[in-house]
Amino acid sequence: MSEEVRLIKKYPNRRLYDTRTSAYITLGDVKDLVLKFEPFKVLDAKTGDDLTRSILLQIILEEESGGVPLFSCELLSGFVRFYGSAMQGMLGKYLENNMRTFVDFQHRLQEQSRSMYGDNSHLQADFWAQFLNFQQPAMQSMMTAYMDQSKKMFQQMQEQLQSQTRNMFTGFKAGAAVDKVEK
Repeated sequence: MSEEVRLIKKYPNRRLYDTRTSAYITLGDVKDLVLKFEPFKVLDAKTGDDLTRSILLQIILEEESGGVPLFSCELLSGFVRFYGSAMQGMLGKYLENNMRTFVDFQHRLQEQSRSMYGDNSHLQADFWAQFLNFQQPAMQSMMTAYMDQSKKMFQQMQEQLQSQTRNMFTGFKAGAAVDKVEK
């Protein structure tokens, strides 16, 4: 049962038009669609270009500038440094996979919390606060171990590539090329 993607058109006057409801909407309304996991696509009304990512980035910018930011300056600087590098695509997939894993983990914990406390939101909030206080050091330790493991795997991959490159060129003798030139 796949939901039909909701089409939102963005007009030159910067207004967003929801074709399903035949009404103009705000970025806040688009944020609500995201929170409800409702699939949507934002298209430029004039050119037909896909502007979904741009709209999502605008929502993130508004969230970051009002209240408690999710991203530190150090993290954002790191993102900027990855643009244009050979690792850019890999970082995007890495972040996407980790976000998916984190959301799945969060859903499982919420289900466990609901089974223990029912739909009592106050008790669930207390559970989450206690869980995060106790789990933060463990999560930090787990992330450190994960990063160490990733670093080792990367180093092994580099060593294998270097070894393969050396093996590939051992058949060529530098001396053979010099001998030809001298004769």
